[in-house]
Amino acid sequence: MARVTIPLRHVPGPGALANAARRRTRGANPQPRTPHTTLFRQIRAAWRLLLTVIHLLAGCATVAFRFPRWNAQQRLDAKRRWSRELLGRLGVRLDIHGDIVSGGTLVVANHISWLDIFVINALRPCAFVCKDDVKSWPLIGWLVANTDTIFIERGNRAAARRTADAMVARLQSGAAMVVFPEGTTTNGTHMLPFRPALLQSAVDAGVPVSPVSIRYRDAKQAISPAPAYDGDISLWQCMRAITLAEGLVAEAHALAAVDSQSERQHLAAHAKHEIAVQLGIPHHTPPHVQG
Repeated sequence: MARVTIPLRHVPGPGALANAARRRTRGANPQPRTPHTTLFRQIRAAWRLLLTVIHLLAGCATVAFRFPRWNAQQRLDAKRRWSRELLGRLGVRLDIHGDIVSGGTLVVANHISWLDIFVINALRPCAFVCKDDVKSWPLIGWLVANTDTIFIERGNRAAARRTADAMVARLQSGAAMVVFPEGTTTNGTHMLPFRPALLQSAVDAGVPVSPVSIRYRDAKQAISPAPAYDGDISLWQCMRAITLAEGLVAEAHALAAVDSQSERQHLAAHAKHEIAVQLGIPHHTPPHVQG
């Protein structure tokens, strides 16, 4: 129990002391953390980080030396297996529902963390569209850059056209491409507007749009802030928060795919609506789109 220091200039009566005691009792943790439990968490976090670094290095070696000799299906299978194992190394339990449709499809998801990439890969191995600065991330950036990722160069119209053409070609070849239409991450308690331009490739390629909702829960089933790569937090700080978390669960729902014959604005509104409904986040009713 916390020690209470009473200033000499003011000595409360018995009633005030009783009220203070009751307040402390109500706010007390029934299982307070001891130095031993804190030390255990720190050791466990360090162990998880070590396993993660080893797993990342092994992934780099696999991509560099084995991917060139594997066929497309072998690479996809390895990507899914490796992504699931990465989550396990970090102490994250996977809770997935549904399946992303087979064949070419544009997967759109809300964006919370760098972990989102591997959560979606655990559902179905995909190629991603990412911001160019992801390349600078240690190990992860190299892996992402060498596993079919298409990077967006901001402020370069010619590069944007090349990116769009590359996405259409991949989709028409039967691949699943992933975009995060919010354009940045949130803490998971709300969603930002979906940018319709990122869905134009599905319209041009004539493939369905597949919404996927993502959230991270703690041991008490509440939204966990640990994986949120939001604000000024660094990648290292985010990884450490994840490894320190207890009972962290990554929950993903593959929602019903939507035909891309509608305009991209309607597709973006519909995808955001479906994801928001699944996550229980306030939303507006979207215009009707053809299912």
